Amino acid sequence: MQTEIYKDEGYKLMGAAFEVYNEQGFGLTEEIYQESLEIELELRGIPFCSKLELKCFYKGRELKKRYVPDLFVFDGLVVELKAVSQLLPEHEAQLINYMRINKQPVGYLINFGHKETLEWKRFILSELITKRD
Repeated sequence: MQTEIYKDEGYKLMGAAFEVYNEQGFGLTEEIYQESLEIELELRGIPFCSKLELKCFYKGRELKKRYVPDLFVFDGLVVELKAVSQLLPEHEAQLINYMRINKQPVGYLINFGHKETLEWKRFILSELITKRD
């Protein structure tokens, strides 16, 4: 089932994100949350890579512009972090672009800037799910 893809990994990622939110609260910069989440992922033994550049192409030619998602977690989740009062459609579009460019079907948009609770959305691009998943 498509909604089950990376489900357990997503729970673990979000557990770490909620811990960061509970510890740090809201109102800090995105960079503080990024570093805090990286520490929390490391403490939990969750594999991740941060700020990897994604190459872009046009008609087979590599472009100079690169995209840089905040995190890749469990070698399959694209994670984009925000520290804004509310998530906007352009934040969602940014994550979806990262997912398409890197051909990863699952992404998380996590907003630490929301006052009352951690705001997050999970995205699945069904066209990127292979038969083996």
